[in-house]
Amino acid sequence: DIWISGNRISPDVDTVMYLFAGILNTDTWWGIRNDTFTTHDEIMNLGVDEFIGIGDQDRAVHIARGEMLRSGMRLTNVTKFLCERYGVRENVLPMTDTEVTTQVKTELGPIHFQEYWVRARGKIAIQGVMRSFTEPPVATPEALEAIGASDAIVIGPSNPITSISPVLGCEGIKEAIQDKVVLAVSPFIGNEPVSGPAAALMRAAGFEPNSIGTFNCYGGLTDIFVQDIRDPVEVSHAVRFDTLMTDEDKSVALAREVLRLIEEA
Repeated sequence: DIWISGNRISPDVDTVMYLFAGILNTDTWWGIRNDTFTTHDEIMNLGVDEFIGIGDQDRAVHIARGEMLRSGMRLTNVTKFLCERYGVRENVLPMTDTEVTTQVKTELGPIHFQEYWVRARGKIAIQGVMRSFTEPPVATPEALEAIGASDAIVIGPSNPITSISPVLGCEGIKEAIQDKVVLAVSPFIGNEPVSGPAAALMRAAGFEPNSIGTFNCYGGLTDIFVQDIRDPVEVSHAVRFDTLMTDEDKSVALAREVLRLIEEA
């Protein structure tokens, strides 16, 4: 998460919320489909370096979230309120109610992950990855309750360092999932991720940028590990499917295989 122009962006939460609301821009996998950028353009014209291109409708969500947080609402309750306004029935939960950011170490000092990936386009060398917070993150009661009520946990093929590890780093999460069936899907094919800066971040965090590194990053929590059928890297006891979700049919097919494996387990 990051505060931009006085407003709070929760990128992963928003992407999930917009997806379930049916308004996600699936060309970029962030923001709202067919959004306009009038406010962002004018802010840039006024000389404010708003390095993330924020759409007008998307910005309204960030403004609402920021106002509610400043009024004392918990992020969990803010997220529930926003989901209700968008007609989202799924239970979308942030990992914690306190602020946590991912920073990367550079030659010029630490910078926020969003500055590294968006402003610098991932083209600067990084030597490490760290979490920044004023108090250690603790999983919310709602998150732990959802895990407790689940038959299994699926860790999707997202960035292990910026999307998955922060969740696992919240106090209570690892303990909550250790007695569950945990299935993880690798985001790597060979030494390259399907998308995003996961390779550089994995190296900076001390892991191999491949499926073995991903498996190790999750610290033995996974009972079932899924690799792509094209992945030349061998992970012991892994299962293989086509994990490139390039269209809805392939996404549904992978989801069905994941559910089948969980039912068998």
